[in-house]
Amino acid sequence: MKISIGIVAYNEEKNLPRILEDVKKQTYPLEKIELVLADSMSEDDTMRVMLAFAEQEGAKFHRVQVINNRGRIQSCGWNRIIDTFTTEALIRIDAHSSIPKDFVQRNVEALQEGEYVTGGVRPNIVESDSPWQQILLTAESSMFGSSVASFRREEKKAYVKSFFHGAYRREVFEKVGKFREDLGRTEDNEFHYRIRQHGFQLCMVPGIRSYQMIRPSLGKMCRQKYGNGYWIGLTSGVCPGCLSLYHFVPFAFILGILITTVLGFVGFPQLAMLMWSLYGLLAVAMAVMAMIPDIQEGKWNAGELLLPILFLMLHVSYGVGTLIGIVQMPFWRKEHIGKERE
Repeated sequence: MKISIGIVAYNEEKNLPRILEDVKKQTYPLEKIELVLADSMSEDDTMRVMLAFAEQEGAKFHRVQVINNRGRIQSCGWNRIIDTFTTEALIRIDAHSSIPKDFVQRNVEALQEGEYVTGGVRPNIVESDSPWQQILLTAESSMFGSSVASFRREEKKAYVKSFFHGAYRREVFEKVGKFREDLGRTEDNEFHYRIRQHGFQLCMVPGIRSYQMIRPSLGKMCRQKYGNGYWIGLTSGVCPGCLSLYHFVPFAFILGILITTVLGFVGFPQLAMLMWSLYGLLAVAMAVMAMIPDIQEGKWNAGELLLPILFLMLHVSYGVGTLIGIVQMPFWRKEHIGKERE
């Protein structure tokens, strides 16, 4: 079975060599792998890295194609790749990630067993072993700091709503179409929703594993959370069915802060005290749970005592983003519908 790997990258000259090296080390025969690299009009040497890889390693693969994503955003890049790939199936991989040697092999095996869309768990990794980045990794990897989505931690066969780094048979694109280019961070949620609506299932396969690089600083991590929440808010107005209840938990937290603060000012501080007490207890409990593996492995450091504060910053960033997205959603939706009619 010939299969394609697609990678969309914007200003990823630093991380791209890592994922390309992972692709080159795959146990699946390289002569059966087509690699399609889409550069989103990068301002660094991303395109140069892609072209150099194609020139130096292209002969080992079935084909290596380097294309331009003039739309710049991820969804536009994936659509250019969908238009370009020529094999039986396409594996979607993020440039800011890493895959083990058997990643393609295991996806091909699952597809050949009759699945149409396959994927696996996606734990987080960091760029360096610095103590601070390890603390950020612990915060991001915690169920309280990130989410309860099964693709992050549950390694068992199941049919799920969404996952990262999926493999899709060509028939899926032919029936479902491509990614919506008006969505920013939620294009995969909406696409997977349509896949399910068309009768396909997303199979979480034991043994399939890939890794996502977290943002290297707290500021960048908070900006990412804000952006994620913002697009959840906007998407709620065009495809509420592709979102889950847990996407709105930080938003509910922000509403709780606003409501209890107002009540506190008018003479009813009890609810605010109760809410913050419960949140504080839960944050401390989840921080302890997140620290236990590090303590058992002898990797714990005192900085992890900051985890409850980090959780709060991540939750507030995401929740404020969702709030602003929901407020702007009617205007964005009206503008979007206007453009669709033109």
